Amino acid sequence: MTTVMQGGRPYISFVRLLTGQQRDGTGRRHVMQPGKRNRRVSSWHVIGAQLAHFRKRAGLTQPALAERLGVGEDTIASMEQGRRALKLDFAIELDELLDTKEALEVAVRKVPREERYKAFVQDFVEYERDAVSLFWYETQLIPGLLQTEAYARLIFSCHYPPLEVEEIENRVTTRLDRQKLLERKPRPLLHFILEESILYSELGDPEVMREQLLHLRRCMDLPFVSIQIMPRKTPKHAGLAGPLVLLETQDHDQLGYAEMHMRSELYDDPAHVSALMQKYGMLRSQALTVEESVRLLDALLAALLGET
Repeated sequence: MTTVMQGGRPYISFVRLLTGQQRDGTGRRHVMQPGKRNRRVSSWHVIGAQLAHFRKRAGLTQPALAERLGVGEDTIASMEQGRRALKLDFAIELDELLDTKEALEVAVRKVPREERYKAFVQDFVEYERDAVSLFWYETQLIPGLLQTEAYARLIFSCHYPPLEVEEIENRVTTRLDRQKLLERKPRPLLHFILEESILYSELGDPEVMREQLLHLRRCMDLPFVSIQIMPRKTPKHAGLAGPLVLLETQDHDQLGYAEMHMRSELYDDPAHVSALMQKYGMLRSQALTVEESVRLLDALLAALLGET
């Protein structure tokens, strides 16, 4: 567990607080009983508590710190609660702003590899935003990075239990914001494999789907984007377990991500990521080539547009 020195004394009180360890009048340490506090404490919880302490010592509120850093208040709150990993460059900036003499930087650098990404699925969007390369296999929908606004709104309107109109609009805005990755420089390397059945979906207004397919075709012409279609008729299929995403971070770490009903998983263990990479490699060999995929979509669009 990371320990930060301040005034010659270690901040071990953070660990005691977060693990539920208390001392009685004799100085003996006691652990709170299950039910009172029984959650797993990670390095990020400890670092978050340290950040909260340093912020308060500097006389700053969460909104005030967020404003100085140019981030949302919820970002600061998530980091202080240990729900969001503190990135190294952000830790360095905080150390300078809070005058903590590299305490947060050292703490982040000491986080064990097995905790570096674990359980921070909500941070996947950040990893995606800064990715060097991204490989995405999808079974049901056009991938979020390639969706039109109307298509994204249609998808969120299908959510069950139903979402409020305001929540749908918030999610659409967030999804479109993620697509800034396509405009980023240096350009990321993006590769997608889509099931052919996605192209024939009849969800919602047919015009929405036509515009989505036209947008997908335009994306095929981007030099840093490759799209392959998995044909409906194939003797072997490596993706029967469902969608997956693989990405390479700017630090050249390899991550895997998969969504399921009511849960998502972010993988950073090399063995797990390697298995997903092998699966994706097989999917690429089983799918139509990029050129064949372009011809298939062109033919589909010609048929659809000929009907209008």
